[in-house]
Amino acid sequence: MPAVLDNPVAVRRAAMDLLARREHGRVELTRKLRQRGAIDELIEPALDRLAEEGLLSEARYLESFIRYRSSAGYGPARIREELGQRGLVRGDIDQALRESEVDWGERLRDVWQRKFAGQRPQDPRSRAQQTRFLVYRGFSMEMVGRLLNGRDLDDY
Repeated sequence: MPAVLDNPVAVRRAAMDLLARREHGRVELTRKLRQRGAIDELIEPALDRLAEEGLLSEARYLESFIRYRSSAGYGPARIREELGQRGLVRGDIDQALRESEVDWGERLRDVWQRKFAGQRPQDPRSRAQQTRFLVYRGFSMEMVGRLLNGRDLDDY
């Protein structure tokens, strides 16, 4: 039987249970609590208190999400889009991406190596295929072009 989230203690407990599993953004946590039956009048004060106590942190969530998605082979554009869909502020996202210690050039090379075995395209069709895949993964056209042309990516 699901818990009833009709009082501040129940809402806080549910929020803490979710945060214990992984970091969440405020918008995402609000959505999940609503799905569990909590009302906004109980959610907002509970989340404010969790944020004051340092248990809910957008900065930690951004850092965790960027680390997780970049290690899965996604580039900054894709990660930026996913975070935007989760209701985070664009300025905070951009700052977190700048401050992340991810070497995007290395990430791009790793993804390309795994998918295409390091084989540079020999014809326009294979070049288009590799470009489409890597851009879809969130890497810029400029970075992809440099990689496929055999140029240095250390500028990123």
